[in-house]
Amino acid sequence: MAIDWIGKLRRLLQTMAFCLGISALQWAVYPERTYEHMVVYSMAIGITTWAWIDFGAHLFPSAGDTGWPGPLPSVLLVGSGIAAGFVLGSMAGDAWFDAPAGSLGHRLQSGQMRGSLFVTVLVGIGITYYFHTQGRSAYLLRKMREARQHATEARLKLLEAQLEPHMLFNTLANLRALIGVDPVRAQAMLDRLIAFLRATLGASRVPLHPLSAEFDRVADYLALMGVRLGPRLQTALELPDALRDHPVPPLLLQPLVENSIRHGIEPQVPGGRITVSARRDGDTLVLSVLDTGAGLSGAAGPGTRFGLQQVRERLAALHGDAASLALDAAPGGGTLARITLPLAPQHEARRSAR
Repeated sequence: MAIDWIGKLRRLLQTMAFCLGISALQWAVYPERTYEHMVVYSMAIGITTWAWIDFGAHLFPSAGDTGWPGPLPSVLLVGSGIAAGFVLGSMAGDAWFDAPAGSLGHRLQSGQMRGSLFVTVLVGIGITYYFHTQGRSAYLLRKMREARQHATEARLKLLEAQLEPHMLFNTLANLRALIGVDPVRAQAMLDRLIAFLRATLGASRVPLHPLSAEFDRVADYLALMGVRLGPRLQTALELPDALRDHPVPPLLLQPLVENSIRHGIEPQVPGGRITVSARRDGDTLVLSVLDTGAGLSGAAGPGTRFGLQQVRERLAALHGDAASLALDAAPGGGTLARITLPLAPQHEARRSAR
């Protein structure tokens, strides 16, 4: 197991802070001794005990991800650490003050340091328990974050699994209507549909993909719809090079484009134009689908349909309140659907891409 040097440094500094506090208390109880005497011995004993236990824990297999060994090795490690810390730390303090050799044994026999030994045992057990509970709490927090992450991933996969058949059924319904009117165009649409499904449904499931891949999916879908609508459907895709590699969830834009075609372009005899674009607005990524179709009045309850609701739920699962989907009337007619989401690395968007 790799050594967490940052964690060790944090525990060392905490141990030193404890030692300073204990030496101040001891000085208040035994004012006949100098504060330097208290600090040196307290630091030497505390740091030695910490090092013995903290580094000695790597000699035993860890029980879970807490960094601590099992119960029996832990008891042996703490007991030996306190004993070693008291003996070696006291010897280091004696060396600091040039005490004569063997003075530790003499003081122990005379009872001068029995109080210090008792304090060392109590404080060593207390600090060890504190560090153990800290490690246990950190372990439980990691497990809770992992559980939330897995739940979010499962929810996103469920929503995507619901969304793709919805799109497929709508496309098949359009294909069925076209067969009786124009078999040649229906055949071309069927060929496009097969290619589209091969490129999308046949691809491996990933929770995130580059924005360029999302635009490629939209281009394929627009080409598929273009076979049926012909010159009635005009399209434009605007993706800045700086945003091409930004990760986004799959199938964010396709439901918005489908909504624009079904409720904006199709109801108008002359059709209209759909513009799909991406831009950066400070720390926010803005994805827009603008159509020149019938507008929000062309269908009841705009923004509450299945595909749009699924997009909202997926954004909420990934980014919470930091992401949103809004539908507004476009200037000059039509509808503007706009997704806003953080530009920060995703899951650092909760790391749900794993």
